[in-house]
Amino acid sequence: MLRRVLQLGLGRGPLTRGLGSRGGGSTVDWDEKVSEVKKKIKSVLPGEICDPLYDTSHLPPEQSDVVIVGGGVVGLSVAFWLKKLEKRRGAIRVLVVERDHTYAQASTGLSVGGIRQQFSLPENVQLSLFSINFLRNINEYLAVVDAPPLDLQFNPSGYLLLASEKSASTLENNVKVQRQEGAKICLMSPEQLRNKFPWINTEGVALASYGMEDEGWFDPWSLLQGLRRKAQSMGVLFCQGEVTRFVSSSSRMETTSGEEIIMKRIREVHVKMDNSLEYQPVECAIVINAAGAWSGKIAELAGIGKGPPGTLQGTKLPVEPRKRYVYLWHCPQGPGLETPFVADTNGVYFRREGLGNNYLGGRSPTEEEEPDPSNLEVDHDFFQEKVWPHLAQRVPAFENLKVRSSWAGYYDYNTFDQNGVVGPHPLVVNMYFATGFSGHGLQHAPAVGRAVAEMVLEGHFQTIDMSPFLFSRFHLGEKVLEQNIF
Repeated sequence: MLRRVLQLGLGRGPLTRGLGSRGGGSTVDWDEKVSEVKKKIKSVLPGEICDPLYDTSHLPPEQSDVVIVGGGVVGLSVAFWLKKLEKRRGAIRVLVVERDHTYAQASTGLSVGGIRQQFSLPENVQLSLFSINFLRNINEYLAVVDAPPLDLQFNPSGYLLLASEKSASTLENNVKVQRQEGAKICLMSPEQLRNKFPWINTEGVALASYGMEDEGWFDPWSLLQGLRRKAQSMGVLFCQGEVTRFVSSSSRMETTSGEEIIMKRIREVHVKMDNSLEYQPVECAIVINAAGAWSGKIAELAGIGKGPPGTLQGTKLPVEPRKRYVYLWHCPQGPGLETPFVADTNGVYFRREGLGNNYLGGRSPTEEEEPDPSNLEVDHDFFQEKVWPHLAQRVPAFENLKVRSSWAGYYDYNTFDQNGVVGPHPLVVNMYFATGFSGHGLQHAPAVGRAVAEMVLEGHFQTIDMSPFLFSRFHLGEKVLEQNIF
């Protein structure tokens, strides 16, 4: 019975009948009526209409069918697909709430922009294949009338993953999974590696996998801006502010075994305005938690995880911010233009950046090395001690590199199994997740946005079955481990 309760999100059917808090009529119809009323008032009043004493233009609407918490690339993708897939133009009012309108700390803009099919889980491979098709045809999806076409600056140089003797069999098994899903990945011996990439030192490498097409990197900022521009043109509303509270109703249910559970439904989202004490309550039917590294806190605001330990009500969303460093260096004798995105046996990675012998790279720290996520300060000693020695060992030319800049960004790190959380919460029935991707959210955003929109509008996943990524796995203890995280 418990499993049936956990899967309520898949059995509810289409949720569109719950959308629209005005009892019929589209958003377009409503806005046209308001406009007509304003015109009539203006026609009968003498003189010019004075400006209101209090400007409310910065406030979000009092009602929205869907509120998306988080305006990064994942949240924007959800907004885009909700409008793209709605049955009738203007049928759904969508509001995106983002607290950092500059995106200075957003994971999207601080990413290295990679996209690959080289994952160990079939679902992640499928997400990548969908997303690369979206990116390759970006202007078919995101073109806006009278606006210049998008250029994502996609570099299709592939990924090169290196494996030691110990991990070679795992790499080989992963490639089998990738090929079964349609990815074009080849295995390379150390000798083949040296022949194709003469700049590489193959010491300690037993096997490598190389993406022959549809892998590489692109400009994350261009994708974010393209999605935002398109979403605005489709009628999506945006608000700069911070979600501070949810107002919910609740009902009690009893399972066949006699266990009592409390089902919640969010009725209002309170949005605190930037640099102000004021807040605006927004009535809504659906909430999308796409708050990235801070999505765990948003879940707590909805009461998720605040029950007795070991129960479904007491199961938290295990997503937290993890700080990651990115370093940019120059090396005149470094690898040439054919250089792929390289991930070494120890987790150190690098790729080219532009045409001037510049490179981006870094390494994820171990659990013991995890830095303080309360700020985005860069640890330069980490590069000197944990990154550079491995770079120079793998690419001898990097002995003479010179670091030019660096920055830090956040992973929305899923501490349970380092995989995404997608779909509805089983007890807070109208909160949907799109978070926890632990470093691969940017590249999967186009596919994840569609998956969440399908679940909201149709009640089930259609394009890609994302049911292994449902929240319920945390309570059941069923890890969906992705081995290729770096």
